[in-house]
Amino acid sequence: MHWIALRWPLEEAVGAASATSAAAVAGEAQPAAPWLSAEALGWWALQFTPRVTWVDEALLLEVSACERLWGGRLALMREIARTNPQPVRVQRAQGATSLVALARLRMFARGEPPPADVPSGLPLDTLSAARDHLEVLAHLGCRTWGDVDALPRGGLARRFGKPLRAALDAACGLVPESHRWLVLPDVFDQKLELPALAERAPELMWSANRLLAALQLWLRARQRGAVALELQWTLDLRRLNGVELPPCQQITVRTAEPTQDMGHLRRLLAERLAASTLAAPASWLRLRSLDTAPWAGASVSFLPEDNRKGDKLHELVERLSARLGPQQVLSAVVRADHRPECRQAWTPALHHAAPGVRQRIRPPAEVPEAGAIYPAWLLREPLPLDMQGEHPYYQGPLRQLVGPQRLEAGWWGDGRPAVRDYYIAESPRAGLVWIYRERPSACFASGEVRWYLQGLYA
Repeated sequence: MHWIALRWPLEEAVGAASATSAAAVAGEAQPAAPWLSAEALGWWALQFTPRVTWVDEALLLEVSACERLWGGRLALMREIARTNPQPVRVQRAQGATSLVALARLRMFARGEPPPADVPSGLPLDTLSAARDHLEVLAHLGCRTWGDVDALPRGGLARRFGKPLRAALDAACGLVPESHRWLVLPDVFDQKLELPALAERAPELMWSANRLLAALQLWLRARQRGAVALELQWTLDLRRLNGVELPPCQQITVRTAEPTQDMGHLRRLLAERLAASTLAAPASWLRLRSLDTAPWAGASVSFLPEDNRKGDKLHELVERLSARLGPQQVLSAVVRADHRPECRQAWTPALHHAAPGVRQRIRPPAEVPEAGAIYPAWLLREPLPLDMQGEHPYYQGPLRQLVGPQRLEAGWWGDGRPAVRDYYIAESPRAGLVWIYRERPSACFASGEVRWYLQGLYA
């Protein structure tokens, strides 16, 4: 077996955290690399091997079964250093067992070279099971693992307990090691304490960056894309000005397509937070996934004109909806009705269509029927046309080119049937237009002929 031990220096971590805190105070919305939790670092390590565990201060990876997939140990170590998610360098060490790798990592952190004889020559203070007995063992003349291993097994177990003898046996490979391997949770749900009470909602964004970085690692490990997220903050007060406050507040962010793009999610959260108001100062922040979908990855083309730069359309719609409000960004949907003005409805682009309304991407004017050529643009409501004698008039007298196309429908709607003759006509200034004439029928009290403009051709 072969083990790799990883450690991130605490003193450098404190400096990095101070730098990112200063960046947040200075107004930077996105720190370069937020500090990740131990759980998130374990998710990152799962891309190299399924056997990952935390032992004391080190993250241990058992890689004997998968190091060939990475091109050998040296290539794997380089890949670990290259993809390091923390803002500080990662310290690395190797060993035949987990305890040997951990001991060598501790010596590397102190700047000491490893001994020539491993594991017998390793210092005794690098073995966690011996730390409570270092003073007594030093009086016995024991300075290394080999010195303690040479003591009588029975007497060592009776004097210092079984864990020390068992740790030496595991370190020397005499007995199998037992670890609790890290397992990915089915749902992302992380919570962290804010470094200071947040008075305004935008102040939550800096801490939310840490949670988003952990979310990205979880999504990659699960091969999922985020569809809906909830950001929740805990209020520090129970009552304000005599008014009972809820224990927490939250906002929900939804995307039209599964995504692993934290930049897009960060912009959506920032827009929602900018429009939110804290009922009281916040002390804790929580991010959890409400809905995810399988991640298929991005598909690109070899043709440069197909690889367009900039935001995708659905990302722009989501960002505008978060900034202006869902009711201000609408999309057209198709309804089951033969009357053209009733075929399309406008609903919020982020919401599903209402009951009885069928969602479509293309506008209803582009839905073809047999023998019909519909215009590219339909008016929201039919426009009554002026008359010059018996001829309709729209930016000049209209000349009928194609028609009539007869329509009789609508009795199941508002009770008023549509009895119409449709024509494609030509206007001297507007070009081709789509008009119709209401035909006299028993449903109309008068025999007056009325003309309307329904659509325009490009």
